Amino acid sequence: MWWFQEGLCVLPMALVVWTAATFIFAYITAVTLRHVDPLVPYISDTGTVAPERCVFGIMMDVSAFLGIATMYVRYKQVQALVVPEQKRLLLLNRVGLLLGCASSFGMCVVANFQKTELFYIHLLGAILTFGMGALYVLTHTVLSFLMQPHTHGKNIFCVRLCLCVWTFSSIISMFVSSLIVYSSLPGVDIPKKLHWDPMDPGYAAHMASTVSEWSLAFSFISFFLTYIRDFKKINLRAEAELQSHTLHDSTHYNNAHQPGETSPLLAGSI
Repeated sequence: MWWFQEGLCVLPMALVVWTAATFIFAYITAVTLRHVDPLVPYISDTGTVAPERCVFGIMMDVSAFLGIATMYVRYKQVQALVVPEQKRLLLLNRVGLLLGCASSFGMCVVANFQKTELFYIHLLGAILTFGMGALYVLTHTVLSFLMQPHTHGKNIFCVRLCLCVWTFSSIISMFVSSLIVYSSLPGVDIPKKLHWDPMDPGYAAHMASTVSEWSLAFSFISFFLTYIRDFKKINLRAEAELQSHTLHDSTHYNNAHQPGETSPLLAGSI
């Protein structure tokens, strides 16, 4: 058995690989067709113009679905490991699920509302994706701290803490540099500006903002790689149970069910 066949570890791995492929494929296509500059454009700029726009939207929607599935499985796993008396952990787990679902919903908004057309809706989607996603990372980092050493070792917590610091550092850097860009170019429609010249005012801040966005995206999806070891312990099992209907007419029952005959319906379950 290959390592990705153990338990459900294929789920977080598929999320990371698919999302990274979405970003990279859109970037290569947009640069090849000269729709964006090759030197670190915004992620959303690589999915603004057709044909990469359509592929970017579809692939991001799939990433959102994989994200919700992964976060839900993690939610159920933590719920099973925590005793009912640990109400603080159960509350944090529920909050984490809500934050994760909000982040995945934001991915769908980003994928389907381009910033060159509906900038404020696109911005709302980006805030949900990265803002709620960062809070999700923080929530499960705290959960890892509270659940060690009974659930996992200290190493997993340290890795998640480093990824959490990386995520919030990228958010702060992107926020500050974006403010500098907008203040340096008053009157310029920055959301529609897909090409930048090194001599443009605010170019350095723009580069810092785009690098921070890519850094933030990969720090967020890398967090799910830490779930692989935990998900190896989870097995998906389905049970089918067929309930029989009570027959009130005893005469009909006796005539229909002759001695020596058996029926799964009458047995009550399979």
